[in-house]
Amino acid sequence: MSAEARAKAELAAGETPEETLARFRAGTAEELASWVRGRLGLGPALDWETSGGTPIMLPISEHPDAVVDVSRGYGGAQRPQDYLDAFAAFIRDNLNQIAALTTVVQRPRDLTRTQLRDLRLQLDAQGFTDANIRRAWSDARNEDIAASIIGYVRQAALGDPLIPYADRVKRAVDAVVRKGAWTDVQKRWLHRIGEQLQKEIVVDRESLDDEPFKADGGFRVINKRFDGKLESVLSDLSEELWRTAS
Repeated sequence: MSAEARAKAELAAGETPEETLARFRAGTAEELASWVRGRLGLGPALDWETSGGTPIMLPISEHPDAVVDVSRGYGGAQRPQDYLDAFAAFIRDNLNQIAALTTVVQRPRDLTRTQLRDLRLQLDAQGFTDANIRRAWSDARNEDIAASIIGYVRQAALGDPLIPYADRVKRAVDAVVRKGAWTDVQKRWLHRIGEQLQKEIVVDRESLDDEPFKADGGFRVINKRFDGKLESVLSDLSEELWRTAS
């Protein structure tokens, strides 16, 4: 199990994966049902795959399966609006407790890839995934908006309008391109970084030392293309990305 998978499982369960495995092996169906009911992020955590691509499997029960109810779930909430209200309450209550939340709301340009990963783990452990929030928003408001987890967080905390994330990225890249006297090579790099923003939400120095940029020399080489000002360029892109929500 990777370190990220272990962290996700521990956040969701409140105990180590080994302790969870022992619990499932020893507990009765009633005991396990009661224990699982209060842990909204446990299902996604147990579906996590190993670094080799093998799903983590835990024995739960040998009893035959039976359909007892069919409904759309929103974690512990019965209605999509209840789920969205719970999400907004979690954001407000933890704004000063989770550092990444503070950054997302107050200084989104400073958000790093590591902070985004940690924030997603924290939200997943509470059952607040990007897919679940988007589905609840669609069901409650009749609007299907792929706003990204950051967009939903800022909407909950600040009341920002939801804008499709793909539109945000295009506007941000176009704005930065218009503001600078870029060479053709620099413009191509800006659009490549924009393409990666679409996939990762955050592109920072760490990102540029990873694929797909690593094959081109990573941050050191790309920084030379921008005359040593690449970090400032990345900050400007991030600033423009969320400017319309400010």
